[in-house]
Amino acid sequence: MPVNLLAICFADDVPERSVRDALELLGFAGPDPRWRRHGPRLLTVQCASPLPPERHERLRSVPGVCAVHDRSVPAAPSPGAVVQVGPTSFGDGGVPIIAGPCSVESEAQLLATAELVAEAGADALRGGAFKPRSSPYAFGGLGAAGLHLLARARDRTGLPIVTEVLDVGDLPLVAAHADMLQIGSRSMHNSTLLFACGAEAHGRPVLLKRGFAATIEELLLAAEYVQLGRLAAGHRGPGVVLCERGVRGFDPATRFQLDVAAVPVVHGRSPLPIAVDPSHAAGHRELVPALAAAAVAVGADGLLVEVHHQPDRAWSDGEQTLGPAAFRALVQHVRLLVDVRQVSPLTTTTAIPNGARP
Repeated sequence: MPVNLLAICFADDVPERSVRDALELLGFAGPDPRWRRHGPRLLTVQCASPLPPERHERLRSVPGVCAVHDRSVPAAPSPGAVVQVGPTSFGDGGVPIIAGPCSVESEAQLLATAELVAEAGADALRGGAFKPRSSPYAFGGLGAAGLHLLARARDRTGLPIVTEVLDVGDLPLVAAHADMLQIGSRSMHNSTLLFACGAEAHGRPVLLKRGFAATIEELLLAAEYVQLGRLAAGHRGPGVVLCERGVRGFDPATRFQLDVAAVPVVHGRSPLPIAVDPSHAAGHRELVPALAAAAVAVGADGLLVEVHHQPDRAWSDGEQTLGPAAFRALVQHVRLLVDVRQVSPLTTTTAIPNGARP
């Protein structure tokens, strides 16, 4: 049976009586697993059927109710959402490129790499200050010192900064330095972190990477946590860019298997823009340009590319990292493909229901 999902946003000083009135209008007289409070400003509700317009109006008239959002999956694709990161836009038909090293190693390394990606035409700078690593003995980033270096690189190049948040406790510090918060593959299922990043005080946009064993539906539900956090904090706009970065397969020829089908599938189910990270999927720098081209061809709304001014000396992920010449060539090729795509789109996306089979 289809479920209608509502998100009801309240003012900061909403009286508890208003919350009870809203629940009573929806047929709830007390605690029920079909509704949930997300702090004082947000209530999510599962309804058995869509609410009639007059019920929506009554909900909106309850004192303290700011907005009522229907979170149900639409029957047809919604108009694409545009997410702004500094001067860069995701979802407006272009393919912004976020480029930079896997991890921030030193001031000299970061500034040299930032300058080369800026000169080559990158739109944003990526770099890990806090790095999740499979081995506890691998380099885990410089932490707060890395964030300060990223801010210095932004001052030098003008590129907005994209960096990962690993822990809710680090969120205020990261958000004070970053222009976009990245939630990595390992953290995609951390609902507490997802909601907190959405509710972050500055309203920073979020780059949400697909877990390497996650379905597309799980990725979209993870994005809902971020969006509900934004609603709870009163932030406008979706503020989320999804990212396909490859799923774990059985063939060791590549680090992961890039699921290019995820791009049109997401476009058929969600208005959110979706970028592609060919570097993590490939695991080998020689494969990155071809996978980037494939991503652009299927309609990706952005690219994440690992770049280092001396990739063979990188402290992490050097084997999948492009050097200066290779990155310049990739940017030129991607820009040509984007021009072709805008003149002659490959296809028109239609709605794809969950679990669809041909």
